[in-house]
Amino acid sequence: MSGRAPLMSHSTPQQPYDPYGSGTQQTHGAQQPYGQQPAGPSFGQPPAPPRRMRNGLGTAALVLGLIGAISGLIPLLFWLGGTLGLIALILGLSGRARAKRGEADNRKVALAGALLGLVAMVAGVAGAVITFKAVDDAVDDIDKITTGQSASKEPGADSGPGGKDGADGADGKDKAKGTEKKGDSALTAGDSASYPDGLKVTTAKPQDFTPDEYAAGHAEGNKAYRITITVENTGTKKFDTALLMVEARAGAEGVTAEQIFDGSVGNGFSGTLAPGKKATATFGFSAPGDARDLTLEVTPGFDHDASQWELKL
Repeated sequence: MSGRAPLMSHSTPQQPYDPYGSGTQQTHGAQQPYGQQPAGPSFGQPPAPPRRMRNGLGTAALVLGLIGAISGLIPLLFWLGGTLGLIALILGLSGRARAKRGEADNRKVALAGALLGLVAMVAGVAGAVITFKAVDDAVDDIDKITTGQSASKEPGADSGPGGKDGADGADGKDKAKGTEKKGDSALTAGDSASYPDGLKVTTAKPQDFTPDEYAAGHAEGNKAYRITITVENTGTKKFDTALLMVEARAGAEGVTAEQIFDGSVGNGFSGTLAPGKKATATFGFSAPGDARDLTLEVTPGFDHDASQWELKL
């Protein structure tokens, strides 16, 4: 035998065989445990989709506010303007809050809708006031037409104590002061019937006269009297004097005194009486010869109550 030592092999030493797969045996192409994916190159996550803006509240507020603001200025639609304005205000504030949270991007539109809603509410209130005022005025006008204006008494110079038609004593003193005793509302010659609208009607004392031969309305055996009536407009509106009507009754029996028409009396009033102006007309009446008084009734117009004068003949 030679004294040289045996050569060592340079090959990879063999591992003992493990029949149970305990993992002590390793191979060159070892696999990853079951259930794990092999690590690979990472390219990053895809970008998230952009959030969808919810601009409906702001847009609705703008539209409703605009419609409400216009409706509030239209008579009889004030209720619609106020209702739409309130809804627009609520939607506009909600849309503005949504824009603050980043859920909408029309913050200015929502703010404009809220402001228009506020304007619509104010316009609705103003429209309601105007409408109610117009209705109230219309009701007052209708009431005046149907019921008429009642006149108050303004005693004239001839109604006081010592006057031709006045009474002596306490009653005459009351009239001189421009007052009336309770229950005594009769007008006499020289007194004026003053209406709330500024119209004033005054009658003079009856005077007898002789109608001409062509006079109409005078009966044989009767006496003819003429009465001067003055109308003064102290109000602010024009007055149509053609609407004034005059009637008379004579004597204790209240017999109708026919109106006389001739060249000097009976023409009546005509035309329009401007504020601050006066108009005068003379009327003639035929009364029984034994009549001692004449009840004169003057109705200035359809919206004025009739006023009566008790005149001595």
